[in-house]
Amino acid sequence: MNFGSVDEILTFAIDREKEAVEFYASLAKEATRDSLKQTFESFSKEEQKHVDLLSDISGNKEKIDAYEFKTVTDLKISDYMVETEYEEGMPMPEILKLAMKREEKAVKLYTTLSEQTDNADAKKVFQILVQEEAKHKLALETMYDDYLADQDN
Repeated sequence: MNFGSVDEILTFAIDREKEAVEFYASLAKEATRDSLKQTFESFSKEEQKHVDLLSDISGNKEKIDAYEFKTVTDLKISDYMVETEYEEGMPMPEILKLAMKREEKAVKLYTTLSEQTDNADAKKVFQILVQEEAKHKLALETMYDDYLADQDN
């Protein structure tokens, strides 16, 4: 992928995040249990926050420069899972695996794009996206770990 400007990168990223919003929103509509519906709605809202963040950054170099990076722990739980497709009635652990893999792929995509550009502004935007997706991956992996721990009780 080649981008001519930071705005092109942001447009690409916003489109990807909007796809994620729609994906989780559609799963929420199909959910047969309230707990699943709430989980998918929560995922959709989180992805919408990325759309909003990216939309706010677009064309605003000061916001890009002001973004604060923090260390995000990687539990690496999804790294050992096989990617699956959503199926109606899928149990919660499988849904969490699906969501974790989506976030893992987003982290990898934005990391790769960051490594492929020499443009400092573009690199920073990609690194912001890596950080934001890593936060979601951590949240999902934590949910998965907590869910499995609750099953032992």
